[in-house]
Amino acid sequence: MFNQKKTDPFFSALLTIAENVKEAVHYADNFKVSNVADLKEVSIKLKKYETEGDDLIHDLISKLNKSFMTPIEREDILQLAIKMDDILDGIESFAAHLEMFSLTEIDEYVQKFMENIVKSTDEIVKAMELLSRKKLEAMREHAVLIKEYERICDEVQRTSIKQLFITEKDPIRIIQFKDIYEQLEEIADYCQDVANTIETIIMRNA
Repeated sequence: MFNQKKTDPFFSALLTIAENVKEAVHYADNFKVSNVADLKEVSIKLKKYETEGDDLIHDLISKLNKSFMTPIEREDILQLAIKMDDILDGIESFAAHLEMFSLTEIDEYVQKFMENIVKSTDEIVKAMELLSRKKLEAMREHAVLIKEYERICDEVQRTSIKQLFITEKDPIRIIQFKDIYEQLEEIADYCQDVANTIETIIMRNA
């Protein structure tokens, strides 16, 4: 179905979007926060990643509007790009809320969420690399892994909120951490949305 030797510009664009998402998530996970000023720095940097992501989406839409032929359904290309961009928007919002709440210390649950979100974005990039090489069937295993990481995040959310209400006595901190946990679970859901879209593309084209 595909010319295996020629790299398609739409698949290359999707890979670039995925790499930007992965880089942003890794940055957020690796940055060591010591004070409120650090939170501001992270928030500003992730806003730049988000802006870059918006520009990449805009460029992709321009390509779609100008192209008569696309390698797969144009709706699938756009859906995949938007779902990846949702992850980027989510991680930027997460950092903004950390700064808003001045939360310079994160707990084991936030770390566990981030660990699995990082793994998910790694798998998304691997899947997009396979897509750029037109190896659609091989993408499936990465979609399966992403869904497993989302399942783990579901469990983390249930445990984290349960423990929060058991151990935390300050109602303000309960509100803040519950918000953070729910945001991170939503990011994991966005990763799963990407996996679902990947599976739809495989089903229609492989």
